[in-house]
Parts: sequence; C-alpha cells; structure tokens
Amino acid sequence: MAYTALKEMRKANQKRFRKDIGPMQPALFTNRRKRNDLKSAALRFLHNSCEGLRFDPKMEEQEKHEKKYLGKSLKPGQIPFNMEMDINRLCLEKSLETFIDSGTAEDAYMVYYCFLNIFFGQYGKSKKMVELLSEYESNGSSLLMKHRDHYSHSVYVFALGLAIYETNEQYRKAFKTFYSLDPDEKNKAAAHKAANLFLEFWGLTSLFHDIGYPFELPFEQVLSYFEVDNKKRGKGTLYLAFRSTDTFTALDKKATDRFKTLYETEFHSVSELLAHDITKKLGKAYEFDEAYLQDVIKRKPSQPEDFGYFMDHAFFSAVRLYRELENILKLPNITKEHIDALSAIILHNSMFKFSISFYKDPIEHKMPLPLELHPLAWLLMLCDELQCWDRTAYGRNSRREMHPMAAEFDFSGNALNAVYYYDEEEREKVERFNDEYNEWLANPGASEEPRLKAYSDMAGEKQRFTRDIEKIVDTSIIPLTVTPELRKADRRSKHVYLSDSSFLHLYDFAVALHGRNKPDDTPTSSLEENFNSLSLEYQLSTIGRARYFSRYLDAINCFYTDKPVDLEMVSEFKPHETAVFAPMEHERWIREHQMMGWRYGIDYEMLPLDLPEEKEKSERSALREQTRQHKLVMDGKPDRESIYKHYLSLPKKYQDKDWKPFNSLLKLLKKFDGLRIYRQTSIAPGQHKR
Repeated sequence: MAYTALKEMRKANQKRFRKDIGPMQPALFTNRRKRNDLKSAALRFLHNSCEGLRFDPKMEEQEKHEKKYLGKSLKPGQIPFNMEMDINRLCLEKSLETFIDSGTAEDAYMVYYCFLNIFFGQYGKSKKMVELLSEYESNGSSLLMKHRDHYSHSVYVFALGLAIYETNEQYRKAFKTFYSLDPDEKNKAAAHKAANLFLEFWGLTSLFHDIGYPFELPFEQVLSYFEVDNKKRGKGTLYLAFRSTDTFTALDKKATDRFKTLYETEFHSVSELLAHDITKKLGKAYEFDEAYLQDVIKRKPSQPEDFGYFMDHAFFSAVRLYRELENILKLPNITKEHIDALSAIILHNSMFKFSISFYKDPIEHKMPLPLELHPLAWLLMLCDELQCWDRTAYGRNSRREMHPMAAEFDFSGNALNAVYYYDEEEREKVERFNDEYNEWLANPGASEEPRLKAYSDMAGEKQRFTRDIEKIVDTSIIPLTVTPELRKADRRSKHVYLSDSSFLHLYDFAVALHGRNKPDDTPTSSLEENFNSLSLEYQLSTIGRARYFSRYLDAINCFYTDKPVDLEMVSEFKPHETAVFAPMEHERWIREHQMMGWRYGIDYEMLPLDLPEEKEKSERSALREQTRQHKLVMDGKPDRESIYKHYLSLPKKYQDKDWKPFNSLLKLLKKFDGLRIYRQTSIAPGQHKR
C-alpha cells in the first residue's frame, strides 16, 4: 500500500467502529493511453515509491508508550505522527498534479510550499527566498531584452527529474551506487529509502537552482539598456560587477569545524567548499585542480568580462541556498548530500559548460558529464535543458520570439521521446522557415542558415537542441528523440483574471485570513504561529481559499489591484454578490476534500462516547480527522450543478462559512499596502455566474 500509515489507521478504525469506514487510499492519477508520460510517472513516484517518507519510529514508540497521538491535523494531537507524514506526502502529490495541469506560478507556489514544510519544517522560515524570485521576475524582467520565467520552470524541472528516476532503471542504479545504497530493486524497504533520499535532495537541487536570478537580473537590465541597437556585448560594454563577495561566502568557525569533520579539510568559504567537492568528483576526469576551480568561482561575480560578459546566477543560487540551510537546518544537520545539491546547482548554468567541459570549443571540448560522476548535476543539466516549454516570456525580444507552448514526454524503455508543441497560429511563420531552410539545404554556401529560434533548433537537420544536450551530459542511458509539432493553443488552464498585485504574497494573505477573528492589534508573529499550528493540509486549504479570491471577484465583476483606479471601491460585498461566490467556494472546498481522499460519512458523530460535552466535542473532531469522513463532503464525481444544489440544501450556518470570511478579507486587504478592491459593473441579483 502506498500510504501505509493511512492503512494502519483504517485497520484501527475497523476494530473501533466494527466496519470498514476508512481512511481509504487516495486515488493515483494514471494516463490510460501512456503509463510513462510526465504526469503519470512523476506522480507515481510520489505515490508508490516514497513509502514512509519522514516517518519517525521514535515518535511511533512514544505514541504507543503514552497512548496518545502526536500528529496534527486541524488541531495538534488528533492523528498519529506518521499519518500526518503520509498526508503531507499526499499534499505534495496533489499539488504537483495540479501544477502539471496548469503550469501557473500560483500552483508552482503550492509545490514549493509543500516541499519546504516537509523538509524544512515551516514555509514561513524560507518564504523570502522563494517569493523574491517570483517577485523579481514579474516586476523587473520586462526591462530585459531576453528573459523567461524561472519560477514555474523550476517546478517543471523537479517533475521531469521525478519521472526520470521513476522510469529509468539505470539512473536509479547509478544514484543508489553513488550514495552506497542497496541497488537491488526487489528490496522494497531499500528502494523506498533511496527514493525518499532522492526526493529530498533532488527537490533541493531542482526547486532552488535558479534562486540566484535576482542577482543576475540587474546585471542584464543594465546591459539591455545599452543593447537597444542590437549591439553585441563585449569589450567596451558597460556592465555591473559584484564586489566584496567574501562576506557573502565566508564560513565562521562553527561551519569550518563542521565541514572539517565531514571532509577532513579546512574551508573558510562556501566557494572553497564547493571547489573541493566538485574537484573530488570531476577533477581527474576533466583534468583540473582545486586551485583552478577556486579561481573560476571567485571571478564569476566580480569579473564577468572573463566569462563573455555574462553573470552566473548559479553561483548566487548555491551560496544563497547554503545560507538558508545554515539558518534553518542548522550546521549539525547539514550533510554531504546537501553539499552535493549545492555543487550541482553551481555547475548547472555555465561553469561546467564553459569552464570545465568547454562544450562549444571545437578544439578544447571534453566529454559530456557521465552520470556516475555526479547524478544530481547530471540530472539537473539534462532537465534544465529539456524544460523549455510553457515559460512566460518577460523580456522585450522574448515576448516576440517563438517558443514551445507545451510538451509531451514518453519515458518508456529507458529512453526519452519528447514532442514540443508550437502555436498553430505560427504556422505561416513555420512554413516560411521550412521553405527558406529547404532552399538553403540545396545550396548551403550561398547564404546564412535560416533560424526560427527554438523551432529551427528542433526541426533542422543539425538537431541543435538535441545535439547540445548530448554535448553537455552523456545521454547513453536515456537516448533522446525530439520532435516539434504545431497545435492550437489552449490556455484555459491558466485561469487568468483581472485581479493583479505586484507584491501580494499568498502566505501572508492566508495567515491573515486564518486569524481574521483575532483583535486588529494582534502581532503578525502571533498570527503566523497560530497558522503554523495547523497541519500542512489545513494550511493549504486556507491558502486555496485566498488564491481563489481573484476568481470569485471576477465572477461578480470586481477585481483587486495595487494601482489607483477610477472605479467604485468595494467596502462590503452585497447579498446578491455573496450568493454568486459562496457556491463557488463550496465547490472549491468539495473538490479539495475529494482530491485529498475525504469521503462522505457521519460515523464519527454516531459512535457512542461517554464523555463530558466539551471533551466529547473534541473527541468527535479527532475521530473525523482519523476516519477522514465529513458530513458535508460529496462522494462520486458531482458536476458543478449538483454541488450548487448541495450548497442550497445546507443549513444557513454552513452556507455562511462559504462567504462570511470574504467580507473579513476586505478589512485584511488594507494591511497590504495599496491593495484595494474595485467594482466594474453591478451584477444582476440572483445571477449565478459560473
């Protein structure tokens, strides 16, 4: 069984209630046509391969000894600790499923949120690191000539890596061998242990490999200002450089002592540590020593002229992530595996390509990276190159260029077959390119080879896209086949609404929403502490309510913005407006609970309990969480109209829960500087816009 702690609770409930009432195993998504597509493979990895993720035998023993549960659900102590860990993994699985369907930054955010809660303890401790990248890109990238999204991109990279691990036996074997784990696939316990290790450190590598972009963006902004006439960067270019990075990379005595214990070598900076780690892995194969790599790393931020006038965000990503690990995990908990993730990150952008393998130099070019030398770096470089679809274009030139809007993958047979889809609206442009390309093939010396950005790299005879990847990483264990095709764009999954704010963070919004009944002068720290007392599942539910707010506003012809607008400002929702979005919130709640494996039931209310009233209320609440039954949940696959009728059938006290919090939101939004709600036009009374 994939979720073993849920299975154990089901057995316990069967004894207690004398019938099988759950909790039931949540459904796993599977593509009926292709079992090894990206979505099916990535979700199957989380669902089946990661049994026992973050289980704690000590907590389990303590629960048996003290005869009480130590896991939290709606409240602390309601469920077993390991059951909470199972539900946390389910949260990650379902969040990734939602993201793969939509590709939106908001859904990417939910994957980050789950990962950080599972492996770092609390999202709030790292929220600045995650939110800064998204905020920087959305607000500053339009000033660049070329720039595309790196926030959703990183979650796609994460999903690609999970799919490759799940479907490629040779990758799994190499990963297990590298980390001295039992490679025998028949040893299920060892296989789950390896998968859980991979999830943690691949997640760390992939999700945070681009968090250093806020350092690269201002560098590129200055260059863009001077490249408006399409002048190439080079000697005479005005550029930024970062000085005094020693303070950024320096290790204190505690850190020095910690890494001396791990590596038997004394380091005084993160740069020295990473140079040592990479040299141990790659130095012999690529004929470089530690001094050479230390020099390269030191010059990366301060002398971009030595690297083609490009700034390497990977350097900043690795160092910034190290600081986060040091602050949150604390030094005694940082292991060699964490440093492997950091060295993979610092290698991925340009260091390996241009300072180690020289992959574009026809004379100096060395072999592509073998998988067995650094499995995390190998996978990151492969997936980073593959993930070129569905990336928001911010730069002025990027917005006009032709990029793949979608992709389909088949990972069967230890191979990778990818089809990248381009917008059918670009057919005329593609056909013109094909004609020009065929003419050039007939007489290649007469003119320069025609190009059509990414499409020509995939469709041309030279297969630049595939060949470049093969120059970077050794793909012998996963042969690549890449095909470009045209199809009609479908952007319905993006759910784009008029509401917009450059600085609205869902976490802060959700924290305030959860604490809406607290006094106005309640400190933010107290609100956050109260919010974090919820389990991950309930935190996500509150965030879901906050992030759907723009959808509800759109349904009543309203929107929020941080820009001054000459329209009617909303101070309170009118009854006919709440009648529109309250059923929508009920639908969100129903579908969210169904997705997480909740079922309709009232057994938790019917079990005889001989307890005082308050104690009985608390116990029944815990029973509801242990059975994962709820009297308001609907079973089956109800359509929107059925859920609407279900909402209308509810007593008023339950209907009120679907709209009253949103009137509180109007007050809460004032805490976010400059954010206001405006009404475009009135909506007819009783109109149910769906």
